[in-house]
Amino acid sequence: MSSLSSRVRRWTFEVAMPFWADRGLDRTNGGYVEMFDAAGAASAPYKRTRVIGRQLYVFSHAAIQGWSGGAAAAEHGFRFLVDRARLPNGGWARRLSRSGQVIDARADLYDIAFVLFALGWYARFSGEAEPLRLAHQTLDRLDAEFRLPGGGFAHELPMTGPRLQNPHMHLLEAGLSLLEAAPGDERFRTLTDEIADLFDQRLYDRNSGTIAEYFDNDWRSAPGELGRTVEPGHQFEWAWILANHQRLTGRDHAATATGLAGFAEAHGVDPSTQVTFDAVRDDGQPLDRGSRTWPNTERIKGAIAIYELAGRDPRAALAGSAGLLLDRYLTPAGLWTDRFDEHGAPTIDTVPASTLYHVFLAFSELLRVAPALRL
Repeated sequence: MSSLSSRVRRWTFEVAMPFWADRGLDRTNGGYVEMFDAAGAASAPYKRTRVIGRQLYVFSHAAIQGWSGGAAAAEHGFRFLVDRARLPNGGWARRLSRSGQVIDARADLYDIAFVLFALGWYARFSGEAEPLRLAHQTLDRLDAEFRLPGGGFAHELPMTGPRLQNPHMHLLEAGLSLLEAAPGDERFRTLTDEIADLFDQRLYDRNSGTIAEYFDNDWRSAPGELGRTVEPGHQFEWAWILANHQRLTGRDHAATATGLAGFAEAHGVDPSTQVTFDAVRDDGQPLDRGSRTWPNTERIKGAIAIYELAGRDPRAALAGSAGLLLDRYLTPAGLWTDRFDEHGAPTIDTVPASTLYHVFLAFSELLRVAPALRL
């Protein structure tokens, strides 16, 4: 029987990456394919900037790892991102047509975070100055237009609805990618510290070990059930990102990260099926026992984070979630069924390219620690 790491490596680099570097590139219009249907045909009439950033990250990281198809695919996406999604005001469009025309120019922090994340990884891969220059210009706009009274950033302009933690999580992730690309750049370090402060002081509930999804204008959990909604995948994801902040800055997040992952493991994972639920309440009550692909990938990253922060053996979680992904979600063609309901029935018949970021990053982390864990 093949080892877990060999199964992961084979699917990632022999199946998925060749497919996405071939069929996942739009060689007619430029950029990347947004979505496939179940038969493997490109199906979306638009391209989201956040997905361009995610795919650019994947190919940049793959190139850094020595995968031969990564460099050309990353360069293809970088030029499309800069030439088509960049706006005259220094911002980034939210959505493009399939041919690359701007169809939604609204400013969105989630999109910007993934542009910055991709720029950091592309800078690491290419060694070029342009990605870091663009990152600084993007941060100039964030500083000028997105900052909110009381800390944090608007999740969109104009601002509507409750404040959101999720774009801040990815902005911290982006800042860390930039800091890793340019370790001496104090602006990138300051950005990561600022969001870590927001997390520690306003977002994280130490009593329950949870982080809410939605907040009011004072960064208190939104009223009612909305403010009690917790996504186990984000609990694991925050734990991994905070562990990386500790690795790059020396700031101690061990207790917080352990609390986040501990709550998610105790209340957000079905021990019999190994499924990571889409949503629970802050008291641990399951709200949605269905599961998209990505929460299961984040459990892998969360387990690795706690292993490296606290020495906790992650092998059961890695085997459970990676095995579930390989056996249920991921296909032999390099695609996936992106969501199953609580009974194990598929609920989505399209293949969003955005999911590759989650799977590739989690599997890369698993392969990174596999020798020490003998996976």
